[in-house]
Amino acid sequence: RDVAIVQARANGFVERVHARAPGDVVAAGAPLADVLNPEWLGAQQEYLALRATGDAALARAARQRLVLLGMPAATIEQVERSGQAVALQTIVAPTGGVITELMVRTGMMLAPGMTLARINGLGTVWLEAAVPEALAAAVRPGQAVAVRFPALPGEVVQGRVAAILPEANKEIGRAHV
Repeated sequence: RDVAIVQARANGFVERVHARAPGDVVAAGAPLADVLNPEWLGAQQEYLALRATGDAALARAARQRLVLLGMPAATIEQVERSGQAVALQTIVAPTGGVITELMVRTGMMLAPGMTLARINGLGTVWLEAAVPEALAAAVRPGQAVAVRFPALPGEVVQGRVAAILPEANKEIGRAHV
């Protein structure tokens, strides 16, 4: 349920992919790729030129164009502060979690709406467990559970049963919970 889809907002070229791979855990804001977006660059230069003329109405319209092109507010503010166009945009992870798909590579051309990455958040982790059929009838949604993992010796993870799946593995006589 906690999944973030990272998509391209505009046409562009991937200049660099940061060292990331499926299975990597990333923090919110971690860089994923640096992208050159010619349309955004041109619009920034136009905005700066119009701002320099002193015509407030034209400058406002050019700034609004930056917003309508999908440029992040932080980038627009950076252009305003520095008075320089920002050539490369760094696409960042919108949330922390595990990268499950990474479909961006250096040199790629991007189109608006193209999916670049999928990140599964770690706020809630789902565990599918097989329960002996004889005990399955005692399991109820909402019931508290304690789970132990071989990879975490001595640690107990607390949770609750979210759902009981209506299937059984006849080969081993276990119901899936």
